[in-house]
Amino acid sequence: MANFRRMNLQYSKSYGFLLLLVFLTIYANAQTPSKVYSADGISVKSYNFEGLRPILERKATDTTYVINFWATWCAPCVAELPNFEKLTTAYPDSKIKVILVSLDFTKQVEKNLLPFLKKKQSKSEVVHLSDPDANSWIDKVDPEWSGAIPATVIYNPSLNLRKFYEQSFTFEALQSELKPFITLP
Repeated sequence: MANFRRMNLQYSKSYGFLLLLVFLTIYANAQTPSKVYSADGISVKSYNFEGLRPILERKATDTTYVINFWATWCAPCVAELPNFEKLTTAYPDSKIKVILVSLDFTKQVEKNLLPFLKKKQSKSEVVHLSDPDANSWIDKVDPEWSGAIPATVIYNPSLNLRKFYEQSFTFEALQSELKPFITLP
């Protein structure tokens, strides 16, 4: 009987370790880009939606996240990008993180997105969403999203605030929408 208990305990530890390993692998893969595109000093991580999800759903932080969905082929998106770039310099003492999520076609990342970012000298973090089944993830970003771009999510986990916008922003409008999300020192 003692040998059986010892074997059972060994199997329990083995299964526990295996289960932990599986969860760690899943967690690591969820945040690992499927590809990294690089050219001329510009680097963009490309994710499927599940890989991007942790960026959209950060929990324990007092940072305000401004996540803009855009593409180089979208004229209103390109027109508003400087307004998002200004945010990081306009609030240097606030915890604001701007993330630009490019919805450019995967085949166009190296040809269009990387040269665009180099030309514009983008300072914001830019990631690429390479999940072609938009119908499977649009509602997960926000149930009210029709899929049109530009679209922006602003959220602050510690304040339990989150808003979604399916519109273009002027810098003044962006500042106005950002006020409830930040506390100035």
